[in-house]
Amino acid sequence: MKILIVYDSYFGNTEQVAKAIGDALRSHGSVEIRRVHDVALEQLQEVDLVIVGSPTRAFRPSKAIGAFLDEIPPKGLEGVRVLAFDTRLHAAETSSRLFNVLSAVFGCAACPIGEKLKRKGGKLLAPPEGFFVTDSEGPLKDDELERAADWALRAVNALGLGNTGHYPHEATGHIPLPR
Repeated sequence: MKILIVYDSYFGNTEQVAKAIGDALRSHGSVEIRRVHDVALEQLQEVDLVIVGSPTRAFRPSKAIGAFLDEIPPKGLEGVRVLAFDTRLHAAETSSRLFNVLSAVFGCAACPIGEKLKRKGGKLLAPPEGFFVTDSEGPLKDDELERAADWALRAVNALGLGNTGHYPHEATGHIPLPR
């Protein structure tokens, strides 16, 4: 299986999560981890799984991730499995009532990323996920890298690929999609 992880990162937290996910998935096939500015849209035609991650900036994905997703043509991810993640503050652990209200209303980056990936034809393997930082610039909370690796592994393992990275029906060309 060919896996492409696309991320943007301001303070290195999202990059750390992308790398932890990539390291965890290497037993399932080839993994390429790219900062969003280093990805060509043509690369999306050659992959089985695209994972997109962004820091949450003003309750949204970064502008670079948003622009990248907007550039994907309609049905540009048809038949491609996708995952979406973000890094963010945990609203329940902040003392700001305003932040908690805004967070509840506007959300985070992972959900809009997941929705855009689906609108482009991608098949979400798991609900979008957030990984938590201790402050606006980080660092990541303890165990978040392990949690990220586990999240990605559980999503890919649900496909029934085992550790070979090959689809069970590869010989027929039929790739079963999760329901």
